[in-house]
Amino acid sequence: MNVLTEPKIDSHCHVLDPARFPYNPEVSYHPAGQEMGNADYFRQLMDCYAVRHALLVGPNSGYATDNRCLLDAIARSAGAFKGIAVVPNDCSLHELAHLKALGVVGVAFNPSLMGFDFYSGIEPLLQRLKQLDLWAQFQIEGDGLLPFLPMLARVGVRVLIDHGGRPLRTGTTTIDLQSKGFEALLALGREGRAVVKLSGMAKFSQTGYPFDDVKPCFESLVRHFGLDQCIWASDWPYLKAPYRLDYGPMLRVYERWFEAHERHQIMWTTPARLFGFGTSA
Repeated sequence: MNVLTEPKIDSHCHVLDPARFPYNPEVSYHPAGQEMGNADYFRQLMDCYAVRHALLVGPNSGYATDNRCLLDAIARSAGAFKGIAVVPNDCSLHELAHLKALGVVGVAFNPSLMGFDFYSGIEPLLQRLKQLDLWAQFQIEGDGLLPFLPMLARVGVRVLIDHGGRPLRTGTTTIDLQSKGFEALLALGREGRAVVKLSGMAKFSQTGYPFDDVKPCFESLVRHFGLDQCIWASDWPYLKAPYRLDYGPMLRVYERWFEAHERHQIMWTTPARLFGFGTSA
């Protein structure tokens, strides 16, 4: 077997189907062209690459807090999909419980797009997520994690960090792994307080595919988090990607960076345990 045929769980991808679920007109960015992909097409892609399950993430682009496309995909997937929803900051316990019953396992927060001030009052929401044993998923950039640390420590909610924490560059071909934000992320890993997605390289790489500058970042994350707190994800269909990306060549990057037993851990064993997918490969 190789990386293309090994069983996998994709822990971060999106489905967009504006033909059936029109975009929210109040959202400024509407994905188009090859940025789009509906659930039926993604199931075909999954079959091509031995992806058995996927964690669908509600996109801020196009839909924001409209989760109908996400929930429809989960409902029609016969157990292949679970989801991370985008909700208002005042979302009630009742609504969160309803989403959980429909296959949602967490809520996405995107400070890299919205900033800290937009989320400064989310501690009550985090408490409700903890009460329901749901994940709080954060896409942060640079030092963007730092202002959230006090509330995360107080609440103790389960934390998912998107895209390796998106560290910033320190030069034209290197990434800053000494920043306070990245050091704080590594500390969360050492303390067992978070899970990190090894994904989204195109969002912070300075050199582009095959992302040689990202390898030290992922190596550091694995060293501090451990393989049982690291998960692979594709980020398909690569919203706002600065250049063309394809599923197969992206998988080959992980084949070069990780041994077969490591890939099985981050691509199957760990996400199956964390998100409650079937454990038989």
